[in-house]
Amino acid sequence: MAVVLLVGLLLFFAMGVPIAIALGLSSAIALLWDGNLPLIILVQRFFTSIDSFPLLAIPLFILAGTIMEVGGLSQRLVNFANAITGHLPGGLGLVMVVTSLFFSAISGSGAATAAAVGSILIPSMIARGYHKRFAAALQSASGELGIILPPSIPIILYGVTTGTSIGALFLAGVIPGLLIAAGLMIAVYGIAKKRGYKREKRATAKEFWTAFREAGLALVMPVIILGGIYLGFFTATEAAGVAVLYAFIVGFFIYREIKWQKIQDLLASSAITTSVILFIISSAGLFAWIITREGIPQQIAGMFMEISDNPIVFLMIVNVFLIAVGMFMEANALIIILAPLLTPVAMELGVDPVQFGLIMIINLAIGLCTPPVGVNLFISAQIAGIRIDEITLGMIPFYLVLVTSLVLVTYFPFFTTWLPSLLL
Repeated sequence: MAVVLLVGLLLFFAMGVPIAIALGLSSAIALLWDGNLPLIILVQRFFTSIDSFPLLAIPLFILAGTIMEVGGLSQRLVNFANAITGHLPGGLGLVMVVTSLFFSAISGSGAATAAAVGSILIPSMIARGYHKRFAAALQSASGELGIILPPSIPIILYGVTTGTSIGALFLAGVIPGLLIAAGLMIAVYGIAKKRGYKREKRATAKEFWTAFREAGLALVMPVIILGGIYLGFFTATEAAGVAVLYAFIVGFFIYREIKWQKIQDLLASSAITTSVILFIISSAGLFAWIITREGIPQQIAGMFMEISDNPIVFLMIVNVFLIAVGMFMEANALIIILAPLLTPVAMELGVDPVQFGLIMIINLAIGLCTPPVGVNLFISAQIAGIRIDEITLGMIPFYLVLVTSLVLVTYFPFFTTWLPSLLL
């Protein structure tokens, strides 16, 4: 049954079948092949996979991010970031990283971050003389902060599937996210100095204050979300509802950029994005249930133990494996399938589940900007009007930053465990 399941999945991938359908069809074929289970299991596991209160945070955070984009919060974050770093070498590139950092702390999605910030800054950078390949690659790399910094949707999924504290995982993502952002900014600064990219005009004190004041309501949003969670006022799921309410009030009543006629499109866009993610979660949940029933987790654990029971070697193998599979599969589906398989092995070898969660997330975040199916690559390339092979060449210096950050997080637990141990 396990062989039929995995072979069917690979065949569907080779045929170009969408991942959610490939997972569901291969699972259905495996059940038919087994013949000992009623097909009603399909429907039951589909429903059970998404019948979880913490998962309600996903559509709510998606809606909050969409409201922010439509409500003008994204543009105000860009203006504030420009006032901070625009005058430095590679100013607009630095603005892109800083804005992605701000937006990631609200959206919870790498694709949403790449689209919202890239649609504003990639054309601006190209118009100012930046190479298209450089602008698109930088946005692709910066967009991955959306699933590392809280309130990351993949972090929520990891917490749900492994029983790890979502609050602790949120805190654990802060330092790695800042580390990656700092690395990207150093790379941008060095490349800009070498290529002679223009600086922006230094903001006056008045311009800085104006940009800060206009972006202030957007900047307060992560403080409300995370502060409310850690002070015990609400759960991560309830925080998502608060985020939606706050973003709507700011966008509709204060900035007044959300019009009544936009609300239907706004809700429809969020519903479509949510349905795609939940479809993947449902199919992946069924797939994960079958491989668990077949005892594959125990076999994988045994395989890793046979290779080495050294946690350093184990984590190195896991990193290579996750980067490889992340190039071909969607991050949310991979978390649901692989987290229950790999986390128990990591814990048995003495790796903290919170640290291992961030190792998985960063690996899969790298998958967002690696071919052939990196979502951020496609979004940024489409905005810049270039081919995937062009943007991939531009990614090389940023891949070095991402992999270096991954190694630091993998072998220095401080980066992921210090904040949770301090505040929880």
